[in-house]
Amino acid sequence: MSNWQEFSAKTVDEALTEALIKLETTSDQIEYEVLEKESTGLLGLFSKPARIRVCKKEDVQDIVKDFLKRLFENMNLNVEIDMKFDEEEKIIYIDLKGDEMGLLIGKRGQTLDSIQYLTSLVANKNREEYIKIKMDTENYRERRKVTIENLAKNIAIKVKKTRRPATLEPMNPYERRLIHAALQDDKYVETYSEGEEPFRKVIVNVSKEYASMPPRRNNNYRKKNGYNGNGNRGGRKPYNKSYGNKKPYGKSSYNKSYNRNNSYRNQSNFGSDENTAADKKED
Repeated sequence: MSNWQEFSAKTVDEALTEALIKLETTSDQIEYEVLEKESTGLLGLFSKPARIRVCKKEDVQDIVKDFLKRLFENMNLNVEIDMKFDEEEKIIYIDLKGDEMGLLIGKRGQTLDSIQYLTSLVANKNREEYIKIKMDTENYRERRKVTIENLAKNIAIKVKKTRRPATLEPMNPYERRLIHAALQDDKYVETYSEGEEPFRKVIVNVSKEYASMPPRRNNNYRKKNGYNGNGNRGGRKPYNKSYGNKKPYGKSSYNKSYNRNNSYRNQSNFGSDENTAADKKED
């Protein structure tokens, strides 16, 4: 808070108006206390003016920036703070820059989430309208979003294959919403959360529609174990039509070679009766 300043006028309203003009602000940006109300006195004599004291409310961005500067000084970190306030949405966007941002992110962003939570408490202290804080560094939030969405899709594939539920690690509400949103269009799985904060988890399970369907045959298993398209295991492959009229093991080629060998034997008179008789005479 800034220092209190006193103002006096004939009435409290006039004193308040004078304070607003001097401080160059509006009534919703100040706090004031009435020190002494005006009094007219008897017959207008001995009248006293009204006295008030006024202080200008500190801007919420100044409050947040002052808190973060003191926090980072105690952590011995040199951090540049970029801040943008969306008055319509009541959101303060904070981007942190520095050399050791990994320390601020922490394991799975837990340190960054904790700093964001503490900053939200400071920003909304004694405030009627809630102001949301969104803190990021080195585009970590977007990178984490992509990682979680890919994780959700891979878990869904595993669940549909095994038909067993999968329980994810504890996540904050924002990351749990990312899991639900990534799988909401997949009609074969369903997601829900169980447990209490900060250990609340997302569970991915097959939907009732998919659970009622019969399991598919594992064709990859059949191929690896030698089943062919004809239902036989290890059988001969079907005839390849790409050979055309030429059959590599056809009956006609075998008959030709057989006839050729027989003609050779006939020409050489191999095994004839004359040769056999001549052999007997020599003996």
